[in-house]
Amino acid sequence: MKDFFKLAERNTTIGIELRAGVTTFLMMAYIIVVNPGILSKAGMPFAGVLFATVLVCALSSIAMGLYANLPYSLAPGMGINAFFTFSLVLGMGIPWQTALGAVFLSGIVFISLSLTGARTTIVKAIPQALRLGLAAGIGLFLALIGLRSVGFIVASPATLITFGPLNSVTILFVIGLVITSAMMLKRIPGALILGVIIISLMALAVSQAGWVAKPIVTLPERIFSWPSPEVFFKLDIAGALTAGMIMPVFSLFFVDLFDSVASFVGISQVAGLTEKDGTPSDIGKALLVDAGSTTISGLFGTSSGTVYVESAAGIEEGGRTGLTAVVTGMLFLPFMFLSPLLAFVPEVATAPVLVLVGVFMAQPLTLVDWKNMEEAVPAFLALILIPLTFSITQGVIWSFLIYTLIKLTLGKAKDVHWMLYVVDGFAVLSLCRPLS
Repeated sequence: MKDFFKLAERNTTIGIELRAGVTTFLMMAYIIVVNPGILSKAGMPFAGVLFATVLVCALSSIAMGLYANLPYSLAPGMGINAFFTFSLVLGMGIPWQTALGAVFLSGIVFISLSLTGARTTIVKAIPQALRLGLAAGIGLFLALIGLRSVGFIVASPATLITFGPLNSVTILFVIGLVITSAMMLKRIPGALILGVIIISLMALAVSQAGWVAKPIVTLPERIFSWPSPEVFFKLDIAGALTAGMIMPVFSLFFVDLFDSVASFVGISQVAGLTEKDGTPSDIGKALLVDAGSTTISGLFGTSSGTVYVESAAGIEEGGRTGLTAVVTGMLFLPFMFLSPLLAFVPEVATAPVLVLVGVFMAQPLTLVDWKNMEEAVPAFLALILIPLTFSITQGVIWSFLIYTLIKLTLGKAKDVHWMLYVVDGFAVLSLCRPLS
């Protein structure tokens, strides 16, 4: 084991790697509950998505450890799952089976581009300001979903949205947000999942005490059950191959692309696992595993899998090899038998997590040059259009097109990478068809 994972070469030990793997798992464990919660809004069975989520987390992380020997763990991406549910299924009316087919196809595209090296070319074609704006826009989108799910924000015929009524649910949400934020500030491992557990128990106590007219949550009838294969291989590939699905597949590809590449670059710097030019070590192998994670996500029944920035927590604990990722992946497996228990977690317990993930994703906005209007305008459009249109697709389309049109108007056509013109072509094509 020491030789396989090159422990001595990377100045680490089995004990350090085990501790790092556990830390990463605690930071990522919230996805076991949050991902099925989001995808169930698309009509997918909670238990089936939970099983798929656990498998994608486990198999992808283990593959990263064994194949790439890197301490990066993977799971269905936050933001991508929101796009899947609210843009594709609920927004465009696409059946979730067809949406899974789109996830699978985007994975195949990922694998092809990863093998040829074209994935790097596409990344370089997208201006940094647009990447930052889109990441933050997705973060605002997730926060909006969380606030809406607990009635903190509600629809208003006069102002479109407004503050919802103060009640037991919104008060619990605020308590959860404060408690979870405080635990994160104190750097308590697993703060997000601990917050979910605490607020779930508080919601149960309030419900059992009869302090609310309608129980927020009820005790599950059982704790354990066999894994549910309800969404296994239920994808509709033929439906995803139609002309109307070009932009959805394209958007899935780009959202996953930005997320994974940004995560790889960031955490590789933290780990010191970079080449002399700053390129992440073994990036080719890492990207291939990431692409494979997206592909099996479509097959198993969940939105795209991607590398998680929470891997940095394990790296800070000293994890430097694939053994960290293998340990993290193994820890996910027992939870495939706990779907009845995990299904009892109410939305008021997961909403604070969505808001805090939004905070994390908004941090890159500090890197945008807001004094340069050529960069600031399209970045701002990406930031606000995603939550305001309730569609990641629209944020991608209009931020890209506006950026290109501004450059062309200023006579700076050469500043636009040729690949971005290709992307713009797909965007224009998509506007010829109804989108969410």
